Amino acid sequence: MRRFGVIVALGVMLGMVGGAVTASPALAGRGRKWQVFSSATFTLPARFCGFRVRVEPVASKEFIKVLRTADGSMTELLTGKFGQSYTNLGTGKAITENAPGSGKLTTNADGSGTEVGRGRTPAFCTPAEARRFVLPTVSILAGRLTISFDSAGNFTSVTLNGHVQVNLCAALS
Repeated sequence: MRRFGVIVALGVMLGMVGGAVTASPALAGRGRKWQVFSSATFTLPARFCGFRVRVEPVASKEFIKVLRTADGSMTELLTGKFGQSYTNLGTGKAITENAPGSGKLTTNADGSGTEVGRGRTPAFCTPAEARRFVLPTVSILAGRLTISFDSAGNFTSVTLNGHVQVNLCAALS
């Protein structure tokens, strides 16, 4: 189950796109150039909303740049146009949301790291994380979202300088 937490954390990072993202000067010019990035369709288990939710990209013109340092850490930058469709698989009710935020994921050599999203960002938290950090389990957030995680993928801190724009579980009920 810890690996699923990592997948959810990466899902948040992969959903954060659009706008300009800059790297620190120490990383400038390293790694590959911007490449096309494609998001995948996935299904959230019922423990997130009380029903299964299919998450599907609908407007995806995303780009990723991966920067590596000598100490083994890695920074991934995401930008571009992005939207997702969320479907309650029990009722068939669906909502489409644009999420043109930007994202930066920094992973340390030990697997811990920090993820920063800005703008309109999809967010996925396990029920325990949602209770701990007072956020919905599946939502669209507006503002700056910063998540720190340990090497097992567990969230150690979540800071939202903004607000919950859409509680997707409530909207799909």
